Amino acid sequence: MAYFDWRTCFGQLLTELEDSGQSRWAHTLRAQLTHRFEDNPHGDLSRWQEALNSLPDVPGAVADLNRSAVTFTSPSDLDTHQQQALEHGLRGLMPWRKGPFDFFGTYIDTEWRSDWKWERVAPHLADLSGRRILDVGCGSGYHCWRMLGAGARRVTGIDPGLLFLFQFLSVKRYLGEAPVDLLPVRVEDLPDGLECFDTTFSMGVLYHRRSPLDHLLELKSTLRRGGELVLETLVVDGPEGYSLMPENRYGQMRNVWFLPSCDTLLRWLDRTGFRNARVVDVSATTTSEQRRTDWMQFNSLENFLDPEDPSRTIEGYPGPVRATLIAEKP
Repeated sequence: MAYFDWRTCFGQLLTELEDSGQSRWAHTLRAQLTHRFEDNPHGDLSRWQEALNSLPDVPGAVADLNRSAVTFTSPSDLDTHQQQALEHGLRGLMPWRKGPFDFFGTYIDTEWRSDWKWERVAPHLADLSGRRILDVGCGSGYHCWRMLGAGARRVTGIDPGLLFLFQFLSVKRYLGEAPVDLLPVRVEDLPDGLECFDTTFSMGVLYHRRSPLDHLLELKSTLRRGGELVLETLVVDGPEGYSLMPENRYGQMRNVWFLPSCDTLLRWLDRTGFRNARVVDVSATTTSEQRRTDWMQFNSLENFLDPEDPSRTIEGYPGPVRATLIAEKP
């Protein structure tokens, strides 16, 4: 049975936290990781570890983090055995939802074209050069790598999904000691008042929170003074104060609680103490951006829309529209 050595995986980050005055967080994190991987291990953990272990070594691998697909190349073509091992290992980590990625010519066409979101958001960001960044709900970490490519000093992604962690580690395997980590925790698991990040991203998380204002306060507590929040979430048309709360499901998702109007969202940011909040993008999600692929073979957006009126969800609500807002912590 394959064994996941979390102490080696997260050892460098834990040491850095202690050395940078974040010993409280390091202590809390050790306890959380022990519980996650030793006290209550996931049933698929050994299978995912075996898939990760089966990926071939590729000497001289080079990464390009500034393409639409996070791309790896090597000085020479992979031989047949390496190609087969690569395909086998990566398929052992399906379904792939956030990407895309290109591993030495093996292209992972993920469910989401996450590069499209990045292209919408990136022009509005403060210069990421030298910044410490937190990416909340980062999935497999696609955007974390794009942030590093944009010059970030260190990127920490958090997402409780363990499959996402192993997908992330399949990328990091070919990058060595890159200053990027993915922690399998939730934002509410972070210590209060961290105030150590220059930029915090929360993209596709707010509508999953039963208390959206508490989520905004949690995000605020991660930022240093003057830090930047990048918030992306589902929205609906409506005046200030209006928010849609689905009766049960939204787009077949059970855990969708509030879809505010943009003006309501601006008011929420103001009430939770952010300043200079502005909407920088509003885009409808289409079946070209989110769809079933060979690497994600379950139902996707087209199955969640009304077949008679694709501008609405299958439940009859307005179809998915996402807004990106940027604000600062005073």
